[in-house]
Amino acid sequence: MAKFSLLLLASWAAKFAAAKDVYLDWNVTWVNASPDGFERPVIGINGEWPCPQIDVDVGDRLIVDVYNGLGNESTGVHWHGMHQNGTGVMDGPSGVTQCPIAPGQHMQYNFQINQTGTYWYHSHNMGQYPDGFRGPLIVHDPSPPFEYDDEFTMTLSDWYHDQMPDLLAQYQSAEDQEAFGGREPIPNSALINDSTNTKIKVEPNKTYLVHIICVGNWPGHTWTFDGHQMTVVEVDGVYTEPYPVTDKLLRIATGQRMSVLIHTKSDTSQNFAIWDTMDINMMFVFENRSIPAGYNPNATAWLIYDEAKPLPPPPVFHELSFVDDVGFVPADHQPLLEPVNHQIILDTGSAVINGVPRFTINNKTYIPQDVPTLYTANTVGPEFASNPAVYGDVNPFILKHGEVVELVINNHHDDLHPWHLHGHEFQVLQRPPNGGYFTGQYFKNVSSTPIRRDTIMVQDHGHVVLRFRADNPGVWLLHCHIEWHVEAGLTATIIEAPETFPQSESPPPKSHYDVCNAYPNPTHGNAAGKKGLDMTGANDQVPTVDHGALYPEVGKPAPSAQLAASKPTSSTSPTPEQQQQTPPPPPPAAKPTHTKAPVPEAPPAPEETPAPKPTHPHGPPPYQPAPQAPAPQEPAAPHALAPQAPEPQAPAPQAPAPEVAPEYPAPEVPPQVVPEYPVPEPVEGPWPQPHVDEGHGQIGDGKDGRPPTYGHSEDTKGPWPNPHNDQSDAQFPDGPNGQPVVAHTDDTKGLWPNPQANNEYVKEGGHVIHPAPDSGPNDLPKDFQYWGQYEN
Repeated sequence: MAKFSLLLLASWAAKFAAAKDVYLDWNVTWVNASPDGFERPVIGINGEWPCPQIDVDVGDRLIVDVYNGLGNESTGVHWHGMHQNGTGVMDGPSGVTQCPIAPGQHMQYNFQINQTGTYWYHSHNMGQYPDGFRGPLIVHDPSPPFEYDDEFTMTLSDWYHDQMPDLLAQYQSAEDQEAFGGREPIPNSALINDSTNTKIKVEPNKTYLVHIICVGNWPGHTWTFDGHQMTVVEVDGVYTEPYPVTDKLLRIATGQRMSVLIHTKSDTSQNFAIWDTMDINMMFVFENRSIPAGYNPNATAWLIYDEAKPLPPPPVFHELSFVDDVGFVPADHQPLLEPVNHQIILDTGSAVINGVPRFTINNKTYIPQDVPTLYTANTVGPEFASNPAVYGDVNPFILKHGEVVELVINNHHDDLHPWHLHGHEFQVLQRPPNGGYFTGQYFKNVSSTPIRRDTIMVQDHGHVVLRFRADNPGVWLLHCHIEWHVEAGLTATIIEAPETFPQSESPPPKSHYDVCNAYPNPTHGNAAGKKGLDMTGANDQVPTVDHGALYPEVGKPAPSAQLAASKPTSSTSPTPEQQQQTPPPPPPAAKPTHTKAPVPEAPPAPEETPAPKPTHPHGPPPYQPAPQAPAPQEPAAPHALAPQAPEPQAPAPQAPAPEVAPEYPAPEVPPQVVPEYPVPEPVEGPWPQPHVDEGHGQIGDGKDGRPPTYGHSEDTKGPWPNPHNDQSDAQFPDGPNGQPVVAHTDDTKGLWPNPQANNEYVKEGGHVIHPAPDSGPNDLPKDFQYWGQYEN
């Protein structure tokens, strides 16, 4: 065993021996492209689209200078699948580990590559990667556990003719809720390598390693190489035992990656089709929508043996049967993590909040905060860093360092959800093939060496059980990777080992703070930028304007009243009102200087980076007029692109501030939050009105004027009735004789004890709530104990 460990260590040392710095200089701009024949603006890099593939070797340091030349949208880059051990500040999601990069600003990402396999990069500002800001990131292994002759990459995606800001505003519009029902817009086409005409040249009698990445927005994909057998050797950066794909097809969800080996034929007399199709069930069947006549969910590419030979049609499938990817086995045979120290159960739901369709996790929707969550964890102080209250409405879950964490996700929707965890890969213990929620029981055939990955599809009305070790301190998002659902709040935040901050995390470099100051966003304190538990001014309302990545000071989306009249196929050209709004002057002249191929005499020492200093300035992109497309359809135009010369500043008309509805309505107002999934019948009784349960953990009003009924908390420590897994933010200690203490429900629909939001961080007994964030009466009935939501 010791000999094997030494050999393994020597192998990894050899992989890192030739490590180098890989420096990239990016100007993110609008360019025009027509991947399916319809020309529209897309987000490209250095004037080109598709965005370039990044190729690095394990052990390399990747340094990327990103300048935002879009002119009208903020941006940022997430390195999907990179664990960012010790460099969580480089993970990239705006509002989480950094501030958004405003137009005219730049930020440097700098981190070491310690993993091998298939990854990708994309904007994590809402809606930008479906508009084109995405590309492969391939980490090459000098000694992989399989042999091949050559390799190529294949991306699969859906594609829209309209730009995402308009589609998102429509999808999340209170005015359009009744007309469109909060349903996802249907993509116009499917793409392979961002094209409908991809041709991949291959040589005969060769073994190819094919990196497949689903970079799409919504539906999953199924694909096959006609006439060629595939062998799976990697998923989401984890090598697998070779898995031959014979009589079934592979499926891949948005955010997932997979590498397969194919062996080409010795005969070059014909070419072969690559067939891909988007998931019809996700787009139409589960949504109870009719498939439009002539709609084509398929895309075709070709393996080219001989360019003189014709391109064959794709294969025809009358019935689809799929490989269960939970059955893959990791090549390193890492054993099942146990015992579990911390279980988190997430119940996904739906709600209409302030008229806006939202997704919820345990009845709460994600609302971005002004202070990036990682900055809060680093600056709020050890007294508060482990208190979820300081992070605001980002669905925070606190983990202690070294815990074995079990994640259970119950999907209470008719649709599928691909869940992605930043900063980790997780073991997949179980996922029932025919649905069903988690009951606390595990399958008898749970693998002793379960597959690991960082993105997993959860079936409709089903569940998944995942495990990982909390060994990477940082702030990590856990979210559905469907971009519509991310924007609608289907996101949680893992605050991992905050007791080790800030010593365990690299501090944000100067360019990151400069970006915050330019936006401007606060960089210290709790989510509201205040000290301790003073959350005055924290974001607690569902946004109804400025959807997507639009930079509010430069390009404002059309008012909701105008968006209500738009249709999914309409152009996103600026309205006359938008055209009259003049953008502010460009940012100050102090811009970063960059070069695409820097060869300085000596590298400078800015902050922590050894990167060479670029030597030429980026500037705003030139104005691009709306591209012309054949009649009768007009192509989309970019949203208020930055002009070549600034116009005189004029104050933009201010839209009236939206009316803020109380988080919990008064008794006479109907409930605003109605779960999509089935709920128990209301408990009858006049105290003060029937209470509607919202998932487990909520208990109804008592009968005959009595207080709300009580229930026993779910208990992990005592023998009553047996050790049972606690729900998140509903944990209570054991009571006398090993029984859980009595917990009273939060009665948010009635007057018990008042209609205010008095269930936050309150734990007390007797007759008085103290300290209580409510303004109502404190005269609870005699001997009544009220326990608000809190964490032990």
